[in-house]
Amino acid sequence: MRLSNARSRFTALLWREYEHGMSIQVVVVYAPTPRNVQEIALTLPEGSTVGDAIAASGLAASPADFKSHLLLAGIWGRKAPLMTPLRDLDRVEIYRPLKVDPKVARRTRFASQGAKKAGLFAKRRAGAKTGY
Repeated sequence: MRLSNARSRFTALLWREYEHGMSIQVVVVYAPTPRNVQEIALTLPEGSTVGDAIAASGLAASPADFKSHLLLAGIWGRKAPLMTPLRDLDRVEIYRPLKVDPKVARRTRFASQGAKKAGLFAKRRAGAKTGY
């Protein structure tokens, strides 16, 4: 979903909320760097989607590395598409891509420590069989 479409749809939903008075409370969370969390509480019209919440939060334009076509988002830690409808008190999380693949990092760490100092072979008794 393009963010321009999300903004126009969001504007229409705001007008409907104004007419009928229905709204939900959501929190949008984004961590641009480790230990730096931006949390924005929003009041949105009922029927808003994950994409609407991100567009309304203003986080879509702030970080330089934020690209809408690579956007991964979730609700309470579970990945969700941008068109997923929100419920009251939902927590929308914007995920950034991993810089290092966890499998590659583990292999590198294992190679640097050496086979005799890591894993199953770390605490071997003197005279014990290999691998036990």
